[in-house]
Amino acid sequence: MLQLKAVSHIDDIPSTPGKFKLEKSPYVNRLRFHYFQSRLAIWSSFLIAFFLFFFFFSSRPFFGSGSLKQWGGPDWERRVSKSARLHSEPGLIVLVTGAAGFVGTHVSVALKRRGDGVLGLDNFNHYYDPQLKRARQKLLEKAGVFVVEGDINDSALLRKLFDVVPFTHVMHLAAQAGVRYAMKNSSSYVNSNIAGFVNLLEVCKSTDPQPAFVWASSSSVYGLNSKVPFSEKDRTDQPASLYAATKKAGEEIAHTYNHIYGLSITGLRFFTVYGPWGRPDMAYFFFTKDILKGKPIPIFEASDHGSVARDFTYIDDIVKGCLAALDTAKKSTGSGGKKKGPAQFRIFNLGNTSPVPVAELVSILEKLLKVKAKRKVLPMPRNGDVKFTHANISLAHKELGYRPTTDLETGLRKFVRWYLNFYPGSKKSGG
Repeated sequence: MLQLKAVSHIDDIPSTPGKFKLEKSPYVNRLRFHYFQSRLAIWSSFLIAFFLFFFFFSSRPFFGSGSLKQWGGPDWERRVSKSARLHSEPGLIVLVTGAAGFVGTHVSVALKRRGDGVLGLDNFNHYYDPQLKRARQKLLEKAGVFVVEGDINDSALLRKLFDVVPFTHVMHLAAQAGVRYAMKNSSSYVNSNIAGFVNLLEVCKSTDPQPAFVWASSSSVYGLNSKVPFSEKDRTDQPASLYAATKKAGEEIAHTYNHIYGLSITGLRFFTVYGPWGRPDMAYFFFTKDILKGKPIPIFEASDHGSVARDFTYIDDIVKGCLAALDTAKKSTGSGGKKKGPAQFRIFNLGNTSPVPVAELVSILEKLLKVKAKRKVLPMPRNGDVKFTHANISLAHKELGYRPTTDLETGLRKFVRWYLNFYPGSKKSGG
């Protein structure tokens, strides 16, 4: 009974609002006071969290690579403008994303050497040794190319770059590469190859005038196709890896932006690019390293015991294809995000047309390094790799004048010469 009396006042509050005056009850006044205190505490916590969030992110822009970098200011803008300045008329003013990457470095230098305005963008992530990327950055600086350190997911940075520089073209080479790494870090592929790609397209379609857009797709989109050589008309709806799936998704996304917003877009499907300043995760690169160190190297064979072969394409040939794609790209037809007419949309294979078995690649490296490799033949793992790649380049030859001229042995000779100079300690290991 005592408990019922203690709470009996609750039953006195009518269900119809307005018939009971709370001010006349001291207990209710205390309830209102505690309620006010609780609400005040909640709102205070919210405001404190808001200001901390605002201060943290506004004072130090966040990039997808996990690093915090400063950008902007008069000196920074002067460096950006100077790098993007034309040195010969007529010419292109190109934003190269992934500029400190393998292909990005070579394309940027080639554009700068012929007098085009070039500005690089790279987030210097840790997918492979960042020191190699920093070395490439020094190479670019000597050529007069400034590389802005930032991420394609940073919309504010991208808009700032387009505010400072009237880019005529974008050469989009930034991406999360590698088939096998997707088994460890799948989110990085979605973040870069899809989210970052869309973010860059969004900024480009809203720019007035819109730049022409050339970007790197991949031969991996052909996936499980058994028909060879691979043609641009072949089906590409059977990706064998997450990397391939994100590149295929990129092609569909690109088509959408072309159709809706009038962006001029050219996609380039690269076939196993190799050469000096290459990527350490590529077979020819780490084979060279392990052969010199006397470590066994894995040579995969297909389930039918057939050879695994790749259409190895030398970097100089790829660069020629990239520049030709830029030079033949027509202007976008949109303005401020609104399409005014049909826009150019193209897809090209850039390969060498001469697939070489991986075992033969190893034999060439043995000859050039003068070291016998310790071969370890293994069944091909189910990690997204495909048995072979083979490019049909007739369309690129017709439309771009693309014609690769470097055979595998010649290209590997140039790579080995660079490798032994860049890693001088490896000479001793190889005897």
